Amino acid sequence: ARELAAALPSMFPDSVMPALLEASVLVRENKAGQAEELLKQFAERHTDKAKTALLARAQVAVAAGHHAIAAESLAQITDIQHLPATVATLVCLRERAGDVESAAATLDSALQWWSNSMDGESRRDVIMQEAAAFKLKHGKAEEAARLFEDLVKNSQSITALVGLVTTMARVDVNKAEMYEKRLPPLPGLKDINVKSLEQTPGAGQTKHVDMYMEGVEEEAKGKSKTKKKRKRKPKYPKGFDPANPGPPPDPERWLPKRERSSYRPRRKDKRAAQIRGSQGAVAREKLADASTSTSTSSKSAQASGTSKVAANTEQSKSKPSKSRKKSRN
Repeated sequence: ARELAAALPSMFPDSVMPALLEASVLVRENKAGQAEELLKQFAERHTDKAKTALLARAQVAVAAGHHAIAAESLAQITDIQHLPATVATLVCLRERAGDVESAAATLDSALQWWSNSMDGESRRDVIMQEAAAFKLKHGKAEEAARLFEDLVKNSQSITALVGLVTTMARVDVNKAEMYEKRLPPLPGLKDINVKSLEQTPGAGQTKHVDMYMEGVEEEAKGKSKTKKKRKRKPKYPKGFDPANPGPPPDPERWLPKRERSSYRPRRKDKRAAQIRGSQGAVAREKLADASTSTSTSSKSAQASGTSKVAANTEQSKSKPSKSRKKSRN
């Protein structure tokens, strides 16, 4: 979309639509500032088509929260400058931007323009009433009273007269009372005497109302009082004598043994640390030592056996020689 929108201005240089499409793509990408600048540059280059671009710029600025930029864009459109809708929008935007003086100046210029217009009497009255309400809202009661007076003289409106009375009550009480007499009486209140109405039984509190209020107060007092809790004897386990409770239980009885203060870990055997190497190597060395010892013992046994045999043979050989000697003798 970005590539297509960038290619359109070269194809249609005098059309406002490519600028609007590029601005919409930028707004979609959360780049409202770039969209506002793009539309502003187009309006400066093409003054004959600036109205559409400025309106679009104002819309983008309002959506982004840039109220001052939106008011600036609308103020540049001269042919809709004094329309009631444009005046109301400009006043609202400048008020939100914090520029109350500019908002009041917008109302004053629109009021002057419609006062000089030949066919703008109805619109002038509407703008005058809104200008008076705006100035009264922002603490300019004297200016608001002057506008309401002009409005009452020109239009004879009951709404304007009510606004004049309420505004004059802040500035000049005597004038407020004078204009208050011009207000028409309300229907149905002409034959009512206020003093006699205040003296009727319905105006004061009756006995039933007094009794009801007393009951409500007593209920509130009863709820406010705290209820006393019953004291119950504690239940002891079987065989427990509260007079002789004995030593207190160990406070660490619920902790694991490793977390108790009396825990002492077992000592490690230091001799086990002297053995080095893997277990298989140690076993092989022991087997080799055992095999060498057995081989040496077997060899010694064989040697002793052979020596004994040799001794026996020598003895056997020597015995017959002695017998022979004896026989010869």
